[in-house]
Amino acid sequence: MKALRSHNCGEINESLIDQVITVAGWAQRRRDHGGVIFIDLRDASALLQVVVDPDAVDAFAIADTVRNEHVLQVTAKVRARPEGTTNPDLPTGMVEVYATEIEVLNRSEPIPFQLDDDDMSESVRLKYRYLDLRREKMQKIFRLRSGVTKYFRDFLEAENFCDIETPILTKSTPEGARDYLVPSRVHAGDFFALPQSPQLFKQLLMVAGFERYYQIARCFRDEDLRADRQPEFTQLDIETSFMNEDEIMDMMESMIRGLFKAKLDVDLPAEFPRMTYADAIEGYGIDRPDLRIPLKLISVTDLMVDVDFKVFSGPANSDDGRVAALRVPGGAAKLSRKQIDLYTEFVGNYGARGLAYIKVNDLSAGNDGLQSPIVKNLPEDVLSQVMQRIGAEDGDLVFFGADRAKVVNDSLAALRVKVGTDLEMVETKWSPMWVVDFPMFEKDEDNGRWTSLHHPFTAPKVEQLDELASNPGNVLSRAYDMVLNGTELGGGSIRIHQTDVQKQAFTALGIDDDEAEEKFGFLLDALRYGAPPHGGIAFGIDRIVAMMSEVESIRDVIAFPKTQKASCLLTDAPSDVDKTQLRDLHIRLSPAAQAAKQAAEDQAGE
Repeated sequence: MKALRSHNCGEINESLIDQVITVAGWAQRRRDHGGVIFIDLRDASALLQVVVDPDAVDAFAIADTVRNEHVLQVTAKVRARPEGTTNPDLPTGMVEVYATEIEVLNRSEPIPFQLDDDDMSESVRLKYRYLDLRREKMQKIFRLRSGVTKYFRDFLEAENFCDIETPILTKSTPEGARDYLVPSRVHAGDFFALPQSPQLFKQLLMVAGFERYYQIARCFRDEDLRADRQPEFTQLDIETSFMNEDEIMDMMESMIRGLFKAKLDVDLPAEFPRMTYADAIEGYGIDRPDLRIPLKLISVTDLMVDVDFKVFSGPANSDDGRVAALRVPGGAAKLSRKQIDLYTEFVGNYGARGLAYIKVNDLSAGNDGLQSPIVKNLPEDVLSQVMQRIGAEDGDLVFFGADRAKVVNDSLAALRVKVGTDLEMVETKWSPMWVVDFPMFEKDEDNGRWTSLHHPFTAPKVEQLDELASNPGNVLSRAYDMVLNGTELGGGSIRIHQTDVQKQAFTALGIDDDEAEEKFGFLLDALRYGAPPHGGIAFGIDRIVAMMSEVESIRDVIAFPKTQKASCLLTDAPSDVDKTQLRDLHIRLSPAAQAAKQAAEDQAGE
C-alpha cells in the first residue's frame, strides 16, 4: 500500500529541489491566479505552497474543486520559488512544490468560523473545539505545553524522582472544596470521590520508602469557576523525604528557572526573594503579591484611633479593622475624577463601601495643599503624620481603605494591581518570589471554627508545637507558595509525620478521635510505622502554561475545557442518563431536581 506521504510539509526545503515528494494535510487557502491555482497546504509541521498548472490536467481539475479545510494528498516536484516571491517567515518559504497528482482524502463542509479570526466568541470556539485547535496559535500553545511537561519529567527523573500513579477513585476527604462524588453500583449507597489532589497517597508513598515521587496528576474540585480555575485540572505533584523546606524550595527554584530558560529563553533571578505571609498581607493585602508593581499598602490604623471621622476611627478601634493608604506617585495629574469614580465602583466588587482619596497639591501648605472631601474631617497634625509615613510628595494621589481588615486588604490589593497596570507601572515582565511562614489555621467567619489555611497535614513550626493545643491561632506552618507576577504557581509544605502531632492538628480543627479515625484512619496507621520526615509541592501546569503563553484564561491551554458553568459545549456534558443506570446505582432524582431539570429544558427550548 502506498504511503500517504513521504515528507512532512515542514521538511520541504532547498535540499529537496528537483525531487518528487508526497505530502498530505489540509487546504488552508486556495487561490486562482490567471489560470494557475495556488493551494496553501497545512499539516502539523508547517505551511507549504502547492502550485497547480493547467498542464497537469487531472491535478488541475481536482484543484479547481478544492475548498478550505479539504484534506489532500499531493505528489509534486520541489522547486525554488521565483525571485521576489520567497517568504523567510515560513520554514518552507524558499521553495514551492509543483503538483503532478492530487487526491482529495476527505472533503470539508464550510467551517463555522475562519481559522485566522481572533474575534469569534468563546462559546463558538468551545462548541467546535476540534476546529479551534487547528489554529496556529492553539497549536503553538499545546506544543509548548507538551514541552513543559517533558521538561518537568526530564528534570525530576535526573534528580531520581519516581513517576507513580495514584488512584482516581478514592475516599472523600475535606481539602477545602467540594468533592465530585461517584456512586458505587456494587456498594449500595456508598460513594467514591474524584481526588482534589493526590495528597494522602503521596504521603503514603513516602512511608513506603520511595523517598522521591512525582506525577502529572489529574485533579477534580467542584467549586465556583474563574479564569484560572476548572473543575478538572492538571498539576505537577511532587513529594520527597529527608529534605527540609529550604532544600525543597531551592530545588524547585532551579526547576522553574531552567524551564523558563529552556522554553522562553528567559533568565529568572538567580535567587527568588522570600516574603513572610504577614509582610505580604501588610504591604500588598494579598498572599500572592505582584512585585512587578512598585506600589505598596501602608497601615495608618494607629493614627486614626482618636479622630472624630467615624469612617476611619470606627475600623481603627475595631479588633478586626484596618485603615490603609495606597500612594500613587504623580497620580494627582494622571487620574481624573471620572477615573477615580470608576475605581470607587471597582473596589465595591470586593466589599468596599467607598474609596476615600487625597490629591497632594502642595505639602508645604498643610491641609490647604491637600485636595479631598475628607480633608476637613481630619486634624492637620494627623494628616501631616499620614503624609510623612507614606512618603507623600507633591503631585501624588493617595487612596484610603477603612473597613474590616479583609475588605481593606482585598479591595486595595486589587486596586493596587489595576492602578499599576492602568498607569503602565509594571517594571519587569517576570517577577517570581516565595511566600513563607503562613498561619497554620484561620477562623471560619461562618461558624467560628479553625480551618487549615493549606490542608490539615501541614506541619507546624517545630518551635511552636506546644501551642497547637493552647494557642492554635498563633502557630505558623512550614508552608511555602511560589508566586509569579501575582499568580500562585505552586504551593507546598513540610508534612506532619508523627501520629501524635497529626492528632493535635485534628483536635485544633475540631476533629475528634472518632471522626479522625473514620476519615483518616489509614493515614494515622501509616504514620505509626516509621514515617520519615517529608514534604512536597504541587504546581498548576495549566496556570504555568497560560502564563508562558500570555493568555488570559487557562481554558486556552486545556484541550477540551469546561465553561464557567462547568459544562462542555462540545459534548453537551453533563447530560441525562438512562433511568436504568440510575437504578443500578441506587439513585433516584428528587422532585426538586426533576423540576429544575424540566425548567432548564423548557428555558432552552424557548
